[in-house]
Amino acid sequence: MKTFKIHLIRHGLTDANILGKYIGSKTDLPLCPEGVDELRMLRESVDYPRVERLYSSPMLRARQTAGVLYPDMDVNVVDSLIEYDFGDFEGKSAQELEVNTAYTQWTSGKIDAPPNGESTTDFIKRLCLGLNQIVQDMMMNNVTNAAVMMHGGAIMMLLAACAVPRRRSVEWTSENGRGYSLLITPSLYHSSGIVEVYDVI
Repeated sequence: MKTFKIHLIRHGLTDANILGKYIGSKTDLPLCPEGVDELRMLRESVDYPRVERLYSSPMLRARQTAGVLYPDMDVNVVDSLIEYDFGDFEGKSAQELEVNTAYTQWTSGKIDAPPNGESTTDFIKRLCLGLNQIVQDMMMNNVTNAAVMMHGGAIMMLLAACAVPRRRSVEWTSENGRGYSLLITPSLYHSSGIVEVYDVI
């Protein structure tokens, strides 16, 4: 039976990453110079998978990462993979928010969404839709190996929702420019939506 490989890669470093700020779908930051340099060094030292198709979140930092790691490939944007909407927490650090009651409720799981932001439930649903869009496109076009440029939190939530081995979202963290390789077995995927993580990038 034909299987499909998808490599989820976290975008490179931004100034907000350095400052520890929540930057979501409302702030389309570019990579910082340090982030570009780090990705170029990683490209020389990491054996990134050779792929037939390249997908990305629509956000600039993800598309720029695609351009650095796979400079000769066209980028297919998947809108459903856009970063989380942090609502009123956008642009703020955990340290700035630690006295905010809504923030402590959100981080402890007592509420599902930041004020004026996206619910975790809706976030996971659209990420799964984005993954399904990619899988269907690969099957339709006979593509068996693809890379996807995503956001760190998006990778964590997506894998916690549908990947084996089963792990909590915090156990699916990845550094900038790193990620996970997935194996898609069509019969398993179509029956249960399950994907298998088989390697670390």
